[in-house]
Amino acid sequence: MKVNWPERLWVNSPIRRLVQQIEARFFSALHALPPGARCLEIGCGCGMGAEIIGNAFSPAEICALDIDPAMLVKAGRKRRKRPGLPLRLFGGDAHHLPFADGSFDAVFNYGIIHHLEDWRRGIGEVSRVLKENGIFYFEEIYPPLYANPLFRLLLDHPRENRFHGPEFREALAAAGLSLLDEYRESRFAIVGAAVKLPNPAENDLPSTESSPRIGEPLRSDHFF
Repeated sequence: MKVNWPERLWVNSPIRRLVQQIEARFFSALHALPPGARCLEIGCGCGMGAEIIGNAFSPAEICALDIDPAMLVKAGRKRRKRPGLPLRLFGGDAHHLPFADGSFDAVFNYGIIHHLEDWRRGIGEVSRVLKENGIFYFEEIYPPLYANPLFRLLLDHPRENRFHGPEFREALAAAGLSLLDEYRESRFAIVGAAVKLPNPAENDLPSTESSPRIGEPLRSDHFF
């Protein structure tokens, strides 16, 4: 789902940038990426997260996806200002990632999963597009933060089938993602990383038959 105007102010703010930079340093300390890594950011917004990922990890390629065309336009402007940033922009929904199985060494999630109505499917899609031993870096927030009486008036989030810590951690395990022990968690949020296990058990993950593969031409509404 698209974020509303109060949340757009937050995600484009200098404070949000600082938080993401601190989290990126934490992520890199948890688990380094191999040279030449291919990364995906879901819910890239204006491209600030992708720029931070580029600075912190120096990957060979960053694919950044967002459902909001207006955000992708802003991310495109950032890409033009940073010609050395290996950034490709995609329009799409994190419920149905337009990439083949095992496409990425890492997937980054800066607080997007809780926006999804079917958040378990979103985690399943992350697992599907990761390579074996690939890493899922995430920051997620819980209802006591975004669904308290004040923020319920300001922010627009799904209200049914929400998750707290136990449900989120269980969904990672069910998708074949092994949570690293060094994660940080409170009643409001969790920040950490999870590794995709080799040869995971069948988890009824979505089919990829209709998903375009990286490197193949995408329809104009998918690529910016």
